[in-house]
Amino acid sequence: MTNRLRFAVAIAVLLLGPFSLAQKHRAVSASAVYPIEEGYVDAHGVMIYYTTIGRGSPLMIVHGGPGASHDYFLPYLLPLARTNKLIFIDERGSGRSQKLEDVKQYTVENMAADVEAVRVELGLNKISLLGHSYGGVLAQAYALKYPEHLSHLVLASTFASTKEMNQVLAKIKSQMPPGKLALTNAIEKAGLFGKGAAWEHGRYPDTYATLAWGDGYFPKLYGARPDPNYDPQAQNTTTAWDLYREMWGSHGEFVIDGNLTSVEYLDKLPAIKVPTLILAGDHDECDPAMSKEMNAKIKGSKLVILPNSGHMAFVDQQNLWNKTVAEFVNGK
Repeated sequence: MTNRLRFAVAIAVLLLGPFSLAQKHRAVSASAVYPIEEGYVDAHGVMIYYTTIGRGSPLMIVHGGPGASHDYFLPYLLPLARTNKLIFIDERGSGRSQKLEDVKQYTVENMAADVEAVRVELGLNKISLLGHSYGGVLAQAYALKYPEHLSHLVLASTFASTKEMNQVLAKIKSQMPPGKLALTNAIEKAGLFGKGAAWEHGRYPDTYATLAWGDGYFPKLYGARPDPNYDPQAQNTTTAWDLYREMWGSHGEFVIDGNLTSVEYLDKLPAIKVPTLILAGDHDECDPAMSKEMNAKIKGSKLVILPNSGHMAFVDQQNLWNKTVAEFVNGK
């Protein structure tokens, strides 16, 4: 090799070396980037908000409330994006999705049809579906109507019978401190809506919100790691109240007397054949005894009761909860 050729090769190495390193760096960085996609699906005339993140087989996640939004899952469920494409939705009337003038359109059945519309419009084949709390009721409704489009089902901290759930709620209420229980009963008897300033008429009085979601529910919500930002009154201004009153009811937190009284799925659960994971906290607001009953009804289902956990078990036991879900939906 001539000196001139050696010099040319050396220059090329010097020039291309940084380029090659930059290319390698970009490739590594790209594998660590998880872009977010969001949009709306027109589901039979109702605009349903969705957001996606992650890579892998699709895992759709539906929230509770009814009338909350997908926001409460974040950032806790983000590690699942490493193994699955996560699709979060806000159910009709909730979060960023369209509000409806006709509250009679807020039903479990319509919301199951919305989930199916999102699946179709996003071009997904079979999906894993995870529902938490009321979202678990919705997930059961979907599994019973659209089983051919499911690969896996995850029912987290949920119930299959409103009659049973009402018994659980009555028990939770009875465990409140006597003075606060008496005040709760008095406020309920006087009527919960139409109180205070005009903008407060459609929601619980703040005192009642603190009693119900604080003194009543809080011991059943968390265990090992209570959320330091939890504020029972915050739900008063984030809940979709027209939807909540239609579905849950108007007589307080400790009785479901809205259209969710139609939810009696126990005798239907044996029809669910898709691989099913049932999760609950050991002192869940949705009593783990109900999860055990669901496990007995769904043949071959897997039951996991997480220790030191309440209704928000994915907060209390984030790593264990996510690991359990990821391994199940990915067949490990």
